[in-house]
Amino acid sequence: MTDLFDPLALGGGVLLRNRIAMPPMTRTRTSEGDVPNALMATYYGQRAGAGLIISEVADVAPSSNGYAMTPGIYSDAQVEGWRLVTDEVHRRGGTIFMQIWHVGRMAHPSLMPNGEAPWGVTGERAEGSDVFAHDANGELGYMRAGTPRRLATDEIARLVDTFAQAFANARRAGLDGVELHAANGYLFDQFMNSMLNTRTDRYGGGRVEDRTRFLMDVVDAAVREFGPGRVGVRIAPFGVFNSMPADPLAEETLLYVAGQLGRRGVAYLHIVYELMPTGNMETATFEKHHVDHDFLAKVRATFPGAIIWCGGFTSRTEAQDALDTGLVDLIAFGRPYIGNPDLAERLRHGWPLAEADRSTYYTRRGEAGYIDFPEYSEESSDGSS
Repeated sequence: MTDLFDPLALGGGVLLRNRIAMPPMTRTRTSEGDVPNALMATYYGQRAGAGLIISEVADVAPSSNGYAMTPGIYSDAQVEGWRLVTDEVHRRGGTIFMQIWHVGRMAHPSLMPNGEAPWGVTGERAEGSDVFAHDANGELGYMRAGTPRRLATDEIARLVDTFAQAFANARRAGLDGVELHAANGYLFDQFMNSMLNTRTDRYGGGRVEDRTRFLMDVVDAAVREFGPGRVGVRIAPFGVFNSMPADPLAEETLLYVAGQLGRRGVAYLHIVYELMPTGNMETATFEKHHVDHDFLAKVRATFPGAIIWCGGFTSRTEAQDALDTGLVDLIAFGRPYIGNPDLAERLRHGWPLAEADRSTYYTRRGEAGYIDFPEYSEESSDGSS
């Protein structure tokens, strides 16, 4: 039986110290220009005990800025900021991949270059879903996503080149690998959804090969830059978050994707199941451990790489039970990592977990609720030292 603290070789020379992953969690602590900073380096360095850290998602370009104060990976200053993060994680013996996205229609004009409309697979708006943006008075808060404009065919090809440059920047910043965010109603997910993607060009229509072409073109660019064993992809099977329509072809599409990624030697699939179709990332709730084992078994039979399961895990027992199914290889602990920088050691020794104040998750700058959580002391009973 695989133990939660067994090492795992991902491929591409990446050896993980355990089967615990810290998944991407937006924390809105960047400096001006969406530049990572020393505060962020401390935050990630504190959590280097995870087998794999997957960074908060980084914008591939200014047109992808769907949430205020989230980092980018398109400017030299951002590259230097990320280098602070990777140097600190590596100094502490950790491994860190960067999650990269384009939000597509999940943006507001106040965050877009020159106040332009968000970019979408079509012109259909994500009715009822929010993004973290500037209001008419310049104040930050949650606002409804804007009405997108449909991307032209030649723009999609150019966007693939934009991703390729972002991957080169990520490697220059010292990241060990990259993860593409193809879940949760953002641009890749918008293209893959057969109900939303009504395009008639080579990136849309009824053929699964066309709906997934954009993702595969970008995956190919990532593999060229990092090598196959250092690329991951996150998917959300049957997800409807961010006002995504339920897709009757979801299973067909995702199994096709799994097969194509396997043939490309992609290191892992990161699977997350969500509940809420509307609202925002601060109010979203996830169904604890909800997973279709039959679907996972089909993915396992199709995809030869590692599989990460993300879904409300809070204890070693829960994680070990999931590993014991033989269907997954790593367990992602999300919110527990916010208040427990030493989470891996707490799980190893059965120490109690601290709970972070949810109001500090996204909307506050500074150290409070970010890097001020102490490591566990056996002399205390509440996790404080």
